[in-house]
Amino acid sequence: MTESELYKELGILTKDKDRWEESIPYVSSLLAHESVKIQAKALWLLGEMGLAYPRSVQDVVPMIVPFLDNPESLLRERAVNALGRIGRADYSLIEPYWTGLFRFASDEAANVRLSFIWASENIATNTPNVYADHMPVFAELLHDADDKVRMEAPEIFRVLGKRRPEFVRPYLELLRQISETDGNRVVRIHCLGAIKAAEAK
Repeated sequence: MTESELYKELGILTKDKDRWEESIPYVSSLLAHESVKIQAKALWLLGEMGLAYPRSVQDVVPMIVPFLDNPESLLRERAVNALGRIGRADYSLIEPYWTGLFRFASDEAANVRLSFIWASENIATNTPNVYADHMPVFAELLHDADDKVRMEAPEIFRVLGKRRPEFVRPYLELLRQISETDGNRVVRIHCLGAIKAAEAK
C-alpha cells in the first residue's frame, strides 16, 4: 500500500468510530511506519481513540511518549495532543508523563507550544486541580510571539476559570489589560471570555 493509499485508509477509519476500539493495535503498529505523515496521522487517531476508549490504549501510551523527543515538530505536536486527549479521558494513564509536558511551553516550534496549551485544556477539563501551581507557565504564553499561540493561551484560563476560578483570579488584571491592548482581535475576545468564565463563579 502506498503512503497516499494508507493515509486515505486512515481517513476512512477516522470517520468509522464503530471500528476504533478493534483497530487500536493496527493503528499503533503504524507508529513504526517510515512516513512522518503516516506516523502523525496515527498519533492523532490514537489520541481520539484514547479519548473514546482510554483503557484500550493503556499499553499504547508508552509507544506514544518517545515521539515527544522527535526532532520533527509535527510528531512532537501530535504526541502532545494525543496525551492530552487520552489524559482528558483518564488522567492516570498519562500522569507519569504529565510534568514532562511543561517543557513544550517553550518549544522552539510554535505548533508544539500551541499543542501544549490545547493538551492542557483537555486534561484540565476533568482534572483541573493539578494545574494549581503551574499558572505562571500559561501567563507567559499570553505574551508569545506567535499569534496562534496567543490566541489559544487565554483558553486554558477560560477552561480553568469555569472549574477553579481561584487559579485564574490572580491573572484577571493581566487578562483585562491584554483584552484591551493586544493587536489581535481573537486574542482580545478570548481574554474577555476567560475573564467572564472566572468572574461567573
